[in-house]
Amino acid sequence: MIQIAGTMPYRRLPNTDQARLRALKSAVKKGNSLNPIDLAFSQKLLLELKAFLPHFEQVLNQYQYNRERQANTGKQLGEHYKSARLYVSHFFQVVNLCIARGEIKPEARTYYGLAVDEKSVPEIGTEQQLLQWGKSLIKGEEDRMAAGATRIYNPSLAMVRVKFEKFLEYYNIHKDLLATSHKLLDKVNDYREQADKLITTVWNEVEAKNENLSPDERREICSHYGVVYVYRPSEKEHSSV
Repeated sequence: MIQIAGTMPYRRLPNTDQARLRALKSAVKKGNSLNPIDLAFSQKLLLELKAFLPHFEQVLNQYQYNRERQANTGKQLGEHYKSARLYVSHFFQVVNLCIARGEIKPEARTYYGLAVDEKSVPEIGTEQQLLQWGKSLIKGEEDRMAAGATRIYNPSLAMVRVKFEKFLEYYNIHKDLLATSHKLLDKVNDYREQADKLITTVWNEVEAKNENLSPDERREICSHYGVVYVYRPSEKEHSSV
């Protein structure tokens, strides 16, 4: 595509982290390849870029790594949630069956935080509900055993505890990773703002340095510094191949 003389496409600042990195690296690469007198932006700005770039990359890598761990842990949490929910729900079902057969008195339900006449299984459709009823079940069954009651089997309290504690372990890990991701995202957003300011400053200085050149020459030179230009629809229409 050949640009019509006298026209100049508008520049487009990066809108992704990878694009920001490319723009910053292009400017640093250009700064390293030229003598200070030939560089289209200041040495002070070049030093700022060199100091900023590795920290920006490090923060992005930390955030990406934590997000990947969060996603993987989330999948495992989902599996342990399903397993623990099944065991907790099944235990409550067995309690009701034992009461129905007269093996346990209805008052036993109070150990688990249930009403004496509550014959249905508690709703466990969320992680928070599983946390609530899992803890109530384990404590309640321990208190019931301490009072000399008959043990419940299939599932046993030991099996329910194993499943619930595994769920709790992954729940806490995922919760911590989520909190870390939020903190890192705040840090990333701060670095993105700094990156955009640095890129804008570089591009402004580069364009100002070459403002007396023709549009074609100016675009060619500035693009070597990482400046990205985009044609407007009208410019595309009036351009020829």
